[in-house]
Amino acid sequence: MKYFRPRLQFRSGLILAVLSAITASPVMADTSNFGKLSLAPGFAPAQGTVEGYTGGSYSLSAISNRDRDRNPCIGFADPKPDHVMVLKKDFSQLNIRVNSGGKDTTLLIQGPDDGSIRCGDDTGKRKDASIQGSDWKAGTYRIWVGTFNSKDKGNYTLRVEQP
Repeated sequence: MKYFRPRLQFRSGLILAVLSAITASPVMADTSNFGKLSLAPGFAPAQGTVEGYTGGSYSLSAISNRDRDRNPCIGFADPKPDHVMVLKKDFSQLNIRVNSGGKDTTLLIQGPDDGSIRCGDDTGKRKDASIQGSDWKAGTYRIWVGTFNSKDKGNYTLRVEQP
């Protein structure tokens, strides 16, 4: 009597492709490189200020080429967000600014859902990025502070302000 033994065949190319896709995707969890901001209307300036440093060769355009206002999403950062911002209530207006001492920074903010993207680059004549926007819904936002050139590294302060 012959016994049938099922044989599993793994296609190394398929496994490699799946593993590559998993490792190339940005981390979308609520973890970050430099911590979390939790903000409610009327927050103190110190509550909206965090620090970090730029670095990474992950292209932010892999998250989105353009944001909801058709601004280009550019720059390089770590695949993991630098900061997580939790808005406890809706905000009609927020200003988010990077101060790196003049380095060429970029910003990408994703949230409160994965499809809502805001991107920022130069602020006037300054190379530091900023985003001034309206209609910020309550929820969790992931923030990447990038650099225009992937090899640029440096410290920064990120400020969230309610006008």
